[in-house]
Parts: sequence; C-alpha cells; structure tokens
Amino acid sequence: MKNKDKISDFTNENLLQAFIESRDVAYFGELYRRYIPLVYGLCLKYLNNQESAHDAVMDIFATLVEKVPQYEIKNFNTWLYSVAKNHCLHVLRKEKQTSFVNIDDAFVENEAIFTLTDKPQSQEETDALAYCLDTLSEEQRVSINYFFYEEKSYADIVDLTGFALSKVKSYIQNGKRNLKSCIMKVLQLS
Repeated sequence: MKNKDKISDFTNENLLQAFIESRDVAYFGELYRRYIPLVYGLCLKYLNNQESAHDAVMDIFATLVEKVPQYEIKNFNTWLYSVAKNHCLHVLRKEKQTSFVNIDDAFVENEAIFTLTDKPQSQEETDALAYCLDTLSEEQRVSINYFFYEEKSYADIVDLTGFALSKVKSYIQNGKRNLKSCIMKVLQLS
C-alpha cells in the first residue's frame, strides 16, 4: 500500500485502512471519489437542489476527513449512507428551522395527544411530558433531548455523547416508545 501510483487499484477496505494508518488524504480522496455519485444522488433526493447537493458532497468530505479515524467502521458503504443522510437532514433543519421526523418515527400516533415536534397544548400535557422525560434512562433522555430539542443529527449525538450510532438510534426509538406509554398513562388515555 505504499505505492500511491497504484492507489486506484486498492480495494475500498485497503484505502480506508491506509488512510487511518497514514492520515494521507489521497487514500481517503480515492475512496470517497468512488462514492461521490451515490452521495450526490442521496443529497439531491433530500435537498432537492443541485447546488445544495454539490455543497453537501463537499461538506461531507471535509467532515469525514476529520472524523473517519475516530470511528471503527465495519461497512463503509452503510456508514457513509447514514452520515450523508444525517448531514442532509441537518441542513434541512437549519434551513427550515423545523424538526423533520419520518412518519414511521412519529412519537405518538394518537392524535388526541401531542408529539415531540408539536408544542404541548395544555399545562397538563406539558407536565406529563416533563414528568415522563424524567422517567427515562439517562441515555434515552440525553439522546431524545439532543435529537428533538437541540435538533442534532445522529452523527452529532454520537460525537457529543460517545455512544455508538446503533445505540443512539436505539435510545431514541426506545425512548419515544417509553415516553408515549408514560404520557398515555399520565393523561389516562390508554
């Protein structure tokens, strides 16, 4: 892996390992170059603007050059997809100053009570949410606070907490389910 003239012949795994060991951006640049069409397509899908998608591709590269050595990456393709998606969602949140939540990830399906992206409609709902947040585990409470209230991406939460990406997703998912159950009990809707 010392001969950079043949860098284009390296496997993705070899490029990643060479970059982590040497911090030579040429290795990561070659690896990222192979994924640019996929990253651009994903960014275009989310941002719906060619210039914004192009900017996102460049921003993601700059971020990854700094962050890749900090992570243990088992499947670069999957990891990169997740990072790119979270970057785009973060851009959208900043632009719109709103919190985007997939319908599948909705906090509460019951229209009779509010969701984390809505403002509580009554003092009783506000109190129920505050009480139920305090019943969560520390990891769930921290992850939910960063994700919904501070509008941090999964990647941001990983950086801020040191939790693994899979754990952050799990803490948010389980925390939402636990909040829903608790709020429904407190408000006696179940």
